[in-house]
Amino acid sequence: MLGARAPRWALPARRALNWARPQPARVPPCGRRLGSSAGRSLAAAGLQPQLDKFGAVTVHLAQLHAPDSLDQVTFQRWLQESVKQWRAEGRIAVWLHIPILQSKFIATAALQGFTFHHAESDSSTLTLWLGEGHSRLPGYATHQLGVAGAALDVDTGKVLVVQDKNKTTNAWKFPGGLSDPGEDIGNTAVREVFEETGIKSEFKSLLSVRQQHRHPGAFGISDMYIICRLQPSSFNISFCQQECLRCEWMDLEELAKTKDTTPITSSVAKLLLYGYREGFDKIDITMREFPAVYTGLFYKLYHRELPDTYENMTEL
Repeated sequence: MLGARAPRWALPARRALNWARPQPARVPPCGRRLGSSAGRSLAAAGLQPQLDKFGAVTVHLAQLHAPDSLDQVTFQRWLQESVKQWRAEGRIAVWLHIPILQSKFIATAALQGFTFHHAESDSSTLTLWLGEGHSRLPGYATHQLGVAGAALDVDTGKVLVVQDKNKTTNAWKFPGGLSDPGEDIGNTAVREVFEETGIKSEFKSLLSVRQQHRHPGAFGISDMYIICRLQPSSFNISFCQQECLRCEWMDLEELAKTKDTTPITSSVAKLLLYGYREGFDKIDITMREFPAVYTGLFYKLYHRELPDTYENMTEL
C-alpha cells in the first residue's frame, strides 16, 4: 500500500489485485449485549466477536474453549440474534472463520445468508454483507505470483538456466516458482534459485513482468510472472533431481540466440544481454523500502533509478 486510502468496500465496486485482507484491528469485542442463553453460553465458551476499524465484525469459531460442546441449534440461534444486533448497530459486514473440524456450521451460516470468501488448508472464511446495496468486500486471490531469478555471472557472461523435469518440451528457462505469502519478490527469486540449483545469490533488480489471465495452471485465475536479475555468490551446481532435468551455466549470448528455450526466457535473455553490454542502469528496475502508513510496517517500491538531482530535490 503506497498511501492511506479508504477500505475497498467504502469505494465503488471494482476488480483489483488482492492477495490478502487487512487483519481486524484489536478493538473491544462487540455483540456483548446479547442477553439470550445462546449469547451468554457462547461468550462463556470464549467466543468474542471483534469489531475492526472499518466497521466490520470478525468471528473466529476457533476461539471456543471446547468446540465439540457447541451444537448447531445453539449456534443458529446465536448467529440470528447477533446478525440482527449488528445490523441495528450499523455494522457493515461479518467475517466468519470456521475451522475445518467445525465445518458442520457452514450450512447453518449459509442459511443466514453467508457465502464463501475463501478457504485455506485448515479453515474456511465466510462473509455476510450488512451494508446497503451489493457487497463491496474485497475479493480474494484473483492472481497468483510467480518469480524467476536470472543469476548472471558478470565476470564470465554466463547465466544460470534449468530444464524442468516431466515437461513435454525440454526448454531452457530461468529457475523460479510461486512466491509464498508475506515473501518479498527478490527473496522468492533467491530462494527458488537456491532450492532448484544449489546456487546462492543476491537480488539486484526486476527485469520484466508478464501478465496473463484465465491460466489453467492457476485454477483459472490471473497470473503474474516476474523475472529478477540476481548476482550469484556461489557457482558449483547441485540441482534438485525432483524438479530439474538439467542445469548449467550458459553463455548469455548463446541463450539469447538458441531456439531451445521459452519465448519469455529468450526475450529476457536479450534484455539482459543489452544491459550486460550497455550498462544495467538501462534495464534495471530497482527497489527501495519506505515506512508504510501503518506503524511498524514497510513497503517496497520498485522503479528505475533517479539521478541525484531528482532524488534529493526538495521543491519543483
